[in-house]
Amino acid sequence: MSRSRYDVRDGTIDRARRLRRDATPAERKLWAALRGSALGFKFRRQQRIGPFVADFACQSARLVIEVDGDSHASQIDYDTRRTRFLAEEGYRVLRFTNRDVMDNLDGVCRAIGLALADGPSPSHPAAPDGSLPLPQGERGV
Repeated sequence: MSRSRYDVRDGTIDRARRLRRDATPAERKLWAALRGSALGFKFRRQQRIGPFVADFACQSARLVIEVDGDSHASQIDYDTRRTRFLAEEGYRVLRFTNRDVMDNLDGVCRAIGLALADGPSPSHPAAPDGSLPLPQGERGV
């Protein structure tokens, strides 16, 4: 039996389980909106993809959704490497802040719906960090 290049003993499975158990309030709120194919696509939460764990992943649309808290400001290099890896694996990455999810869940869901409707490639360029912006005006700006 051959092993993948990311052996299950590398700890990502245990980390994914821990992240599911200890989800942030924003992750729980977004999961409530995504679960059960509410947007017409199946999402998994804390999905292991290679050596990384994505907050939410839709395998059929090759879409990863990340909900970033304050800690992400100090891990920009890590997030950049992770986004690059996911892109090389054929995934698009949407990033939202905790505040986006908590204060504007409808706008976040509309942005996700647009990304799902766009198919495998984004209809507009991603930001340098690999994220796709909310539709204009959705952040209340």
